[in-house]
Amino acid sequence: MTTAGANDWQTDRVGTALRGANPTVLTPMPGGFAAIGDVQFLPGYCVLITDRPGVDRLSLLPYDERAAFLTSMDILGEAVETVCSARDAAFRRVNLEILGNTDAFLHAHVWPRYDWEGEELARMPVWAHPRARWSDPATALSPEHDELRDELTAAIDAVLRSAS
Repeated sequence: MTTAGANDWQTDRVGTALRGANPTVLTPMPGGFAAIGDVQFLPGYCVLITDRPGVDRLSLLPYDERAAFLTSMDILGEAVETVCSARDAAFRRVNLEILGNTDAFLHAHVWPRYDWEGEELARMPVWAHPRARWSDPATALSPEHDELRDELTAAIDAVLRSAS
């Protein structure tokens, strides 16, 4: 594989998820793919990625697929809450967002929020965090997050089982 090929998942997250080649994917879900975020400055950050190539907004899905996507977002949010609240007593809540202003594919951000962020940041959207946090190598997704990945995957599976 060429160097460019090694990072295809960063430019084609949906296609590589469908091919099983996106290393951030935790597990498939009824409405897409649960993935752990590239950055982990808020440990447990996840993204729900659509499984429909070319779909860049929720309104392009038929209603039953919209419902599946939104339900999967909710399940992923519950799983993130379960894991993060067990790992960190300073866990505050989960924020769910569908924005789509940067990446041209339907996806939902699932952000755990913590009291240790400080009142100024914890009360604001996550996007208020300093830009340096978004590219800090110390919190970039790495093998150090493998245990977190495993816990998130197990929690997603548990919520999916209890929801069925």
